[in-house]
Amino acid sequence: MTVIGRAARADAGDLAERYGRTPSIKRRNRLLYSAVAVLVGIVVVAWVIWAGLDQAGSTLDAEDTGHHIIDDKTVSISYTVSMPVGSTASCALQVQNEAHGIVGWLIVKIPASKLYSTGHTDIVRSSEPAVTGLIYRCWLT
Repeated sequence: MTVIGRAARADAGDLAERYGRTPSIKRRNRLLYSAVAVLVGIVVVAWVIWAGLDQAGSTLDAEDTGHHIIDDKTVSISYTVSMPVGSTASCALQVQNEAHGIVGWLIVKIPASKLYSTGHTDIVRSSEPAVTGLIYRCWLT
């Protein structure tokens, strides 16, 4: 009986070794999985830090505060620009007709300021009667 027991244990050991289930392989796999998990964690943390820092320094916000139709060919557009102190920007202003087609367009330069938010009013000429004037978009320059 002891001879059969030893043979059964030997066969089980041989099978485990044959199919890669030995303790050393299990330890190596655990180490490999742990290293991969740590690397993925480092990459995720680095990306979060990079994305957060990238957006923090270059914020720009523009908001329409009103428009006034002076005549059939002229619109006054008022807006507020908020950007980092000392930065410059450009804004594209547009005038639209009843069908919301763009009938006037002007790109204005926003100078650097000591204030975070500054108000501006610009006159935009149109090619046909307009019903509104607004900011298309602004960007840092």
